[in-house]
Amino acid sequence: MTLVSFVVPAYRVQAYLRECLDSILDQPFDDFEVIGVDDGSPDSSGDILAGYADRDPRVRVLRLPHNVGLGPARNAGLDRAAGDYVWFLDSDDWLAPDCLPEVAARLRATTPDVLVVDHVRRQWNDSAGHSAWAEVLPTRVDEDTIDLVERPEVLRLLHVAWNRVLRREFLLDSRLRFAPGWYEDVSFTYPVMLAAERIGVLDRVCVNYRQRRTGAITRTRGERHFEVFEQWDRVFRWLDGQEAAGDPDRAARVALLRPVVFERMVWHYLTVLGNGERIAPRLRQGFFARITADVRRWSPPGGPPVPPGVAGVRHRLVTGGHWGTFAALRRANKVGRTARRTVRVVRRRAVPALRTGRNALGYGYYRAQLSRPIDEDLAVYAAYWYRGYACNPAAVYEAARRLAPQIRGVWIVRRDRVDRLPSGVEYVVAGSAAYHRVLARARWLVNNVNFPDFVVKRQGSVHLQTHHGTPVKVMGLDQQRYPVGATGMDFAGLLRRVDRWDFSVSANRFSTEMWERAYPAAYTTLEYGYPRNDRLVTATAEEVDRIRARLGLTGPGPVVLYAPTHREHLPRYHPPLRPEALLDVLGPTGRLLLRSHYFHDRERGRRQVSTGRVLDVSDHDRVEDLYLVADVLVTDYSSAMFDYAVLDRPIVVYAPDWDAYRAARGVYLDVVAEAPGAVAVDFDGLLDLFRSGGVWSAAAAAARHRFRERFCGLDDGHAAERVVRRVFLGELSATEG
Repeated sequence: MTLVSFVVPAYRVQAYLRECLDSILDQPFDDFEVIGVDDGSPDSSGDILAGYADRDPRVRVLRLPHNVGLGPARNAGLDRAAGDYVWFLDSDDWLAPDCLPEVAARLRATTPDVLVVDHVRRQWNDSAGHSAWAEVLPTRVDEDTIDLVERPEVLRLLHVAWNRVLRREFLLDSRLRFAPGWYEDVSFTYPVMLAAERIGVLDRVCVNYRQRRTGAITRTRGERHFEVFEQWDRVFRWLDGQEAAGDPDRAARVALLRPVVFERMVWHYLTVLGNGERIAPRLRQGFFARITADVRRWSPPGGPPVPPGVAGVRHRLVTGGHWGTFAALRRANKVGRTARRTVRVVRRRAVPALRTGRNALGYGYYRAQLSRPIDEDLAVYAAYWYRGYACNPAAVYEAARRLAPQIRGVWIVRRDRVDRLPSGVEYVVAGSAAYHRVLARARWLVNNVNFPDFVVKRQGSVHLQTHHGTPVKVMGLDQQRYPVGATGMDFAGLLRRVDRWDFSVSANRFSTEMWERAYPAAYTTLEYGYPRNDRLVTATAEEVDRIRARLGLTGPGPVVLYAPTHREHLPRYHPPLRPEALLDVLGPTGRLLLRSHYFHDRERGRRQVSTGRVLDVSDHDRVEDLYLVADVLVTDYSSAMFDYAVLDRPIVVYAPDWDAYRAARGVYLDVVAEAPGAVAVDFDGLLDLFRSGGVWSAAAAAARHRFRERFCGLDDGHAAERVVRRVFLGELSATEG
């Protein structure tokens, strides 16, 4: 018999599901099973569950034919559970490390019907907000199990299913199930607590409760929040049924606890109403009226209990149905909060403009231009912090010129990069008056990084974030857990920039998962493939020959491109590479192309001297040219491997500092275990791969095939067209429509 069955329903949680599952499977305890319930999820959640089940026999997957909602999905998992205990863990939350042995020890020692555990609220900035545990239970509970009549304050702990481990036979005997609809925890948790004869309390943080910026019902506005009344109605009807069941002891117990449950009901209603992100203004008076009706309907004998202080004032207003006074107090509080927020916003927008060296005149000119109409035919493009014409924005620009010629495209570039623009490309110089004007008035703003903080998201404008690689290293908010590689990052500012995005281009399903997790906001994901990779599919042999000729790569012999990534935490790092030794192995006709990361474009010390068969191509504008002429790519943790894999040519992962890099910088993908080809962890090993032919071996080809199937399925030569049709022309694909 398994001790614990984890029931993990999954719906639109592809960005968080892996962390949830890993937190369970990595516990130093294995007497459990995981039942992953795919609740008809339209994203990759079901595939993620299936992948874990294939790799770990402790994981089983239940696929529901259509979306039924969290409550019924939990019921379906409960029906498949075989453990003595069931733990309903939400798929966007995760267990605290090493907590399960302590939970298991308590379960085995005391055999409670319910074991309540503590949690922390994990905010987007990775800060931990404590639960109400210390307030509710200021002194340690020493008893193995407690009686609610003696400790009714336990009912004030957050009324959710995931902070309770439940004896399965108790649930089955009590016939307690989750109801459908929102706020399903309410009508399950309170009956469970009141029906339980043995309740254990474990003062141990076991669950990280994720506070999502988007996707949670607490951040969703709509009429479905009225379903909270149905859930509380179920609670009180259950209480009435218990009192009428003919068991005097049970009736007396329920009567004693009813006032506590009533107080929690009113608290919950006011919490939902007070959250401005849930109840729209036009619905608030109606919601308030429903609260008043329930207060009068379910009030315990002797009148409703009234808490002290401000909470008591709200209770009295609700009981009396005084909506006007309640709304006036709410408005007064909101005015104060709005005034304080306005001051912060003004400071935030003005100060960075001056701090980054942008003169006050230019910033003032930009602000003035915001009062002018949006230019409905203007699109502004930028790449790599204005370093030039490159990457996905360049591919989108070229497709837009062909498919939407009525749209005027203007590039923003640094002054030192102007002479590198292709002929015929209209541009403005970063920092100029024209620069501020087009930024203020463009309808479309396209970039593979973020525009500066001072840029305002105007109503009617469209911001397209193309990104510039499939992420190996952690990005965005995930960098908070790796502070060594995130020195100086302003994560609050990052999210303000992300909130401007309307569309986010994704190269593959893996990237979609990582971007949604690293950059949580309300943008629309365009999982279309990377526009810059279209050229790798469509380039002709004649085009490749022309590029080779420009680079001086005439004649036979293998061309190896070495493209390592940047190490933010090691600014002076130089990869251990001896070009001459590698060329000796490649033979007399071999050539080596060296390309440093674009962050080093102004650092002379990063440049190699092009001599003979070694060519420094760091200044070459279009990296796609280099992919096309290279016979082999050698890289470490760079996204270059995902792009180059489109060509189905050999890739070598040269990872001399892999353990240190993933510990300091953090990674999403184990590129050593899941490499797109052969792997070397030191320079001698790299030479041996070329010397022995391991670079071109059948094993390396098989690894590349698996890698291509996972990451390159969308690279068909039409990604840029898909982006232009969706973003500029408003056309939906067959699957989107």
